[in-house]
Amino acid sequence: MNEEQLDRIRCIAEAALLAAGKPLSLDQLRELFDEGDRPARQVMEHVLVLLEQSCEGRGFELKKVASGYRLQVREEFAPWVGRLFEEKPQRYSRALLETLALIAYRQPITRGEIEEIRGVTVSSNIIRTLLEREWVRVVGHRDVPGRPAMYATTRQFLDYFNLTGLDELPPLSEVRDLEEIGREIGRNMQGEIELDAPDQTLH
Repeated sequence: MNEEQLDRIRCIAEAALLAAGKPLSLDQLRELFDEGDRPARQVMEHVLVLLEQSCEGRGFELKKVASGYRLQVREEFAPWVGRLFEEKPQRYSRALLETLALIAYRQPITRGEIEEIRGVTVSSNIIRTLLEREWVRVVGHRDVPGRPAMYATTRQFLDYFNLTGLDELPPLSEVRDLEEIGREIGRNMQGEIELDAPDQTLH
């Protein structure tokens, strides 16, 4: 495949990522092409490297997250771009952040187990908010009386925090306490701009 063909595939991938407004996987990008013209996985991976390189020195970057690839504003420019949007990101309570942190680090975990660790009741509103934002989901039920639901994080959670996998979370040994985890998650959530929010990706 010559340089001109690679450049055309790169442009098609860039256009698709700009239009999608959400991450696209390698296979989703390949399926944009007719079967006879479909690039091999290795070719598409190489094209994405070329696209990443073409973003150098620009206000946006190609970012790989759990669901695939997306074009997004570089974090260093977020304070300026954030001024375009009147609505500020919603602020979340420490209780919600601590609950999310426990689910992320101890999954699968039940509401009762979260309450036992935190020492306080978990509000139904907290669980509902996490489910509605699709940051957590029910992955099963604990085989004990009452069969409580077990919660785990989702791909959307990973996408939101620019992660490709849970192994990118800071090790618990490096975090002093649950409150610190909550503060760290809060810092990621409550900046001037949510880089992966649909209306603030490049499209």
